[in-house]
Amino acid sequence: MSIPKQCLVEPGSKVKLHEHATNATFGVEREEAERRLEENAEAIRDLQHKLYAEHRRSMLVVLQAMDAAGKDSTIRAVFSRTNPQAVHVRSFKRPTDEELSHDFLWRIHRAVPGQGHIGIFNRSHYEDVLVARVDSLVPESVWSTRYKAINDFEHHIANSGTHIIKIFLHISKARQREKLIRRLTDPKRNWKFEPADFETRKKWDKYTEAYEDALTKCSEKHAPWYIVPADKKWFRLFAVSEIVRSRLEAMAPEFPKAHIDPEAALRLIEQLE
Repeated sequence: MSIPKQCLVEPGSKVKLHEHATNATFGVEREEAERRLEENAEAIRDLQHKLYAEHRRSMLVVLQAMDAAGKDSTIRAVFSRTNPQAVHVRSFKRPTDEELSHDFLWRIHRAVPGQGHIGIFNRSHYEDVLVARVDSLVPESVWSTRYKAINDFEHHIANSGTHIIKIFLHISKARQREKLIRRLTDPKRNWKFEPADFETRKKWDKYTEAYEDALTKCSEKHAPWYIVPADKKWFRLFAVSEIVRSRLEAMAPEFPKAHIDPEAALRLIEQLE
């Protein structure tokens, strides 16, 4: 079975994260995964170039995870070969006063990629059923209605030509502890650590429950969720690249036909010499 199918959350299924191993590799060896990652990065580059030239559809990649699961390094590795003119990363942090004066999806809709582009959300609209829920930023009567609003929003942009991939990087609590310690002890990583990381870790079980609900209620055919084991970096990078490549190949973008007759244009160039 392919990696995308192994990781897919089937629409209508009930997600229990303890049933999904964080260190799974589905029988793939590290050497094979690293080789395949390079091949996928090249293929994603070529497919993205066609998507950009075609200029009819777009792709949105949503990355969600517990802290320190590797969202940044995943983006760097998987999209390392792509054209920065057509691939954009957006990180959604605490809403600004202007954003808070609108509905919770307002700032998200503005960041949806345009035709020919790939948009990557490093955290996303799902924070409004995760952080908002766990930290009681809004009452349950508010956040509980947002799943339907999210599904309707994603259905709308999918119908408008945006292909959606949603990936949850599934890291264990023990592996997160190792990575947080490394952030504290490595001068090159200190800047990533925030005191709030301690508070978030204390709420691990509540976040797990919130993620399970989001994955269960919002995996749709037009906007599926994938649960990627994230304890092993080499497998995480490989698996995400497999998912992105497979979805781009399914889109099958093509170079548009030339607006002119190439032979006639060549003759004109020769005449101008």
